Amino acid sequence: MPTPFLTRLVNMSIWWFAFGYFASYIPYSALTKAIASGRYPGLSQAVPGARMLPLSLLVTTCVMLLFLWLTGIIKHAHQANVGPLSIPYPSKGPLLSGLCTSAIIVTTTLAYTFSGLSIVFAMLLMRGGLLILAPIVDAVSQRETRWYSWVGLALSLAALVVAFAEKGTTSITLIAALDIAVYLAAYFVRLRLMSRLAKSEDPNKQLQFFAEEQFTAAPVSLLVIVLIGLLFPGPFPAEIAKGLAFSQLGPAFWGIVLIGLSSQMVGIFGGLILLNKRENTFCVPVNRSSSIMAGVLASLVLTWWLGAPAPSAYQYTAAAIIIVAILVLSLPSLLRKQEG
Repeated sequence: MPTPFLTRLVNMSIWWFAFGYFASYIPYSALTKAIASGRYPGLSQAVPGARMLPLSLLVTTCVMLLFLWLTGIIKHAHQANVGPLSIPYPSKGPLLSGLCTSAIIVTTTLAYTFSGLSIVFAMLLMRGGLLILAPIVDAVSQRETRWYSWVGLALSLAALVVAFAEKGTTSITLIAALDIAVYLAAYFVRLRLMSRLAKSEDPNKQLQFFAEEQFTAAPVSLLVIVLIGLLFPGPFPAEIAKGLAFSQLGPAFWGIVLIGLSSQMVGIFGGLILLNKRENTFCVPVNRSSSIMAGVLASLVLTWWLGAPAPSAYQYTAAAIIIVAILVLSLPSLLRKQEG
């Protein structure tokens, strides 16, 4: 049975998790963009995203393990007895969801490091893309798709049309497009697994899924990135290999440590939002709206702090349309709650 602390955590208002997600996402996205663009104080040149990954993922892994241990959530995972030791291990569903989360961690960080791709524009692609994908897949799967889902789809498409109408946005690179595609595919699979296995009135199921997904995600990401850096040729693995020598990170070292810390806090709060027992039509918009608003604020922080270019009117407009789409998707659930 969950401890009183964990029972309160699972039953806490989703809006507290949304605030934690919002507050963690601002330093995560702002620092990643500042270091990747070379604007971070003390840097003489930009630090490629691949070079940041080893240290940021190491910090993410340590923070995750510490959080699961201090809160006692790790005890809700499946346990294998090896002599006197009890070793946690993931079951099939959380394992697959954790692998998807690994892909999300890496692709999200990289999305904020591509030259010419602003924080807000990257968010529009990732957040708007997921809002577009959900009702289409529901329709293909012959699941009932309600009117507000199609309104949300239309608004999300409109936001992307506005964003791409800005001169220069069509020059998005192939590697950036591939990064966004992997992000969207991984998120979709993760949400389906959560809906089927973890959205429940039973806090034990929620905590078990959360524990097993979380202790799979960051360590797998770290292991894969290290192996790529050590075993494979090419520019991307070469940058990872440079990142394995932390001394080469110079003034960016502590900034990347903070990226890893805030990244895991984003993962913790985001996971708790999505595992809420309410339907995805409500939880996903709460998650998306928190990050969109954080991304806009992070861009403004970079403009004020480091003189980075401010988001354009196109990007502000597109972000506002996405938030309207999120409100439309959330409205039916809010009305049902009020009626109940």
